[in-house]
Parts: sequence; structure tokens; C-alpha cells
Amino acid sequence: MEQFDIIIIGGGAAGFFTAINAAENNPKLRILILERGKEVLTKVRVSGGGRCNVTHAEFIPSELVKKYPRGEKELRGPFHKFMTGDTIAWFEKRGIALKTEEDGRMFPVTDSSQTIIDCFIKECKKLNIEVRKGHSLKSFKRQNDIWQIETTSGIYNSKNLMLATGSNTKVWNLLKKMGHNIVTAVPSLFTFNIKDTRIKDLAGIASEAEVKIKNENLESSGPLLITHWGMSGPAILKLSAWGARELNGRDYKFTILVNWLPGYAEKEIFEELKELKFSNSKQQVFTRPQFNLPKRLWQSIVSASNINSETKWADTNKEQLKALSLQLTAAEFQVHGKSTFKEEFVTAGGIDLKEVDFKTFESKLFKDLYFAGEILNIDAITGGFNFQNAWTGGFLAARAMS
Repeated sequence: MEQFDIIIIGGGAAGFFTAINAAENNPKLRILILERGKEVLTKVRVSGGGRCNVTHAEFIPSELVKKYPRGEKELRGPFHKFMTGDTIAWFEKRGIALKTEEDGRMFPVTDSSQTIIDCFIKECKKLNIEVRKGHSLKSFKRQNDIWQIETTSGIYNSKNLMLATGSNTKVWNLLKKMGHNIVTAVPSLFTFNIKDTRIKDLAGIASEAEVKIKNENLESSGPLLITHWGMSGPAILKLSAWGARELNGRDYKFTILVNWLPGYAEKEIFEELKELKFSNSKQQVFTRPQFNLPKRLWQSIVSASNINSETKWADTNKEQLKALSLQLTAAEFQVHGKSTFKEEFVTAGGIDLKEVDFKTFESKLFKDLYFAGEILNIDAITGGFNFQNAWTGGFLAARAMS
């Protein structure tokens, strides 16, 4: 039976980051990463459309934690020890420069997730970290201050055990049997399935919007993307993260209100439309988009307001302008289901955060048992925040174990 100082279950972002930092802290440690699949770092590969959204350009801990629907309070301390600036420096030290896009997301300048994967693999070879694939965890138990780990391909001993298995229900169930509380997982970061004539032929159109769940205190804003199956984009994904549990409870059947003119209320727009009735009197309403909206979106909204393509502004009546102002600022859409990104699947749920010491990411129930990444009941909105949680947890756990 092989003996190690640290065994990490899970060959993803959190697992590799933990292993590399632990080995750097103490080169004498014997470290092993066990991955159940045929490949490692699969989520890194597909992240950000294959570009790897490494982190987000938010450098104030108190602001960064606001991006986590679950984990906001717990991550405040850890982010004071390792966060965005530290992540940038970590990768730069290894020859990987990151760039910031307009929305704050940060990617390698190569625009390729392979850059991050190659970095991790190279560091592991350099630091003599062993990586073994095809090892699915069967059980683990503590005997005489040592963790005994049984996988489908062998049995190992280790002083320290790190679980970085993401939303793996089998591992959650093993922890549950040992006495850890597991918050039931529900999907987070999903798009809305909507069948509506107003958006039927508008797939690919994006526009800034405010989105609210009707009769719920849930709202978000940002770019909204119309898709073949409904609505997506940051505005929708953020809303799905904050409303993960509530929307699951509704079986993903609910009504949203879309304001295509963020920051403007229906009354204000109604007054502006009345002015357009006179200033653009001879123009056809349908032909020229207003408020910088995409042309096809504007035309769809006009049609939904019972204004035909020939109607001139001068010929509109009060009811039509009222309907148009409502379609622009409070358009109701019925949501019937969700779609998730299978490779980038994110869940709300996991190990109860009360049972984790966030100075070290060690279990409060079992000595020398550590967690990092999505195995915990921590998840974030889209934009590189979930990876930042993995880097922070991995860094602090590595320091504690080494």
C-alpha cells in the first residue's frame, strides 16, 4: 500500500492548484492527484468557450464576495489572503499573462484554455506531483491519524486528504454517511426556455436589459441574449444563480418582466413616446428603431404593441403608445424550463459551510480532511468567480497541509 503526504481526489482546477502550491511550499512532500476520468482539467478546457475565464477584475474583497449567492460571508476572510491580484501574479510568475475584457472577465492573452492546462501539467512534472487517471473513489476512512483511500484501481494511505470533486453526488453521499451535512444540490447558471412569438426569429440578438422574476424579490441586469430556445446572456445567468433554489421550487415555471431600457420606468418612456408622436410625426414607427435598440427587436416590440408596419407616429393613439411603453419596460414572458451548459454545469449545494474552517478549508469534523471548489455549498454568478473560489480555497488548503 503506497503512502503519501497529501492525496487529492479530483483532477480539476481546485485539485491541481492545491497540489502545485503545496509542493512549492514543501518540495519534500509526496503528493498524488487521483482523477476518476480519462482526462484531467476538463472543466478548465471548456470554460469561457474554450478560452478559460481565469478570474474577474474585481480587486476589493468586500465587492468580490457580493458575486457569490452562496458563500458571501465565508469567503470574506479568505479573499483577504488570496484573491484576484494574487491569481494574476501567480500565473504571471509562470509566464502566463492575463487580459481584462470590457465586462471585467479575465482570460489568458492566448485566448486558449490549453495555456492554463499546459501550465498545470508542466508544474506538476517539475514538482514531481503524481497524477493518476481512472481512479474512481470507493471509500475513505481515518485510522491511526492516517487516511486510507480505496479507489477502483488501488488502495492508498495519506496523512492529508483533499476532496476537490465538484458536484459529485457519490462523494457527497460518502461524506453524509460520515456525518457531514450536505445541502441538496440544485442547478445554478442556466438559461430560460421561452416560446414566444416576440422572440421567435430573433436568435442571436443581444441587448442590455433589466430582468425581474414576477412576484419575487429577484432581479438582475446586463446583456440579454435571445436564443433559439429562449433567453440567455449575463442578465439571465446572474438571475438564475441568485434564484437557483426559488426557481427549482417552482419547477422552472415562472414569469419574468424584461425592461429593454434599463434605468427607465414605464411612465418616463410613455412621455417620451408622446413626444416622438409629434417630433417624428411623418415617420413610420416600425421603420426606424428608437432608444438604440436593435432594429429587429424594435420591430418585434412595435408589432407586439398592435402597431402595424405602415402606421406613422402621428397616427398612433394613446392605447398603442401605452402598450408600446409597457412592451419596452415591463414585457412579460412565460418561462417553461431551463437549459444548462453540460460541461460548465454549476450547482448550488454541497458541504454545509458551517462545518468548514475557512482559515484553512479544513473540515471541522475530521482532522486533515480538506475541501476546495464546488464540493462546498459555494457558487457564483458567471464571469470567472467560480474559478477564483477554487484558486483561493486551493491556496489556503495547500498552505495548511504543507
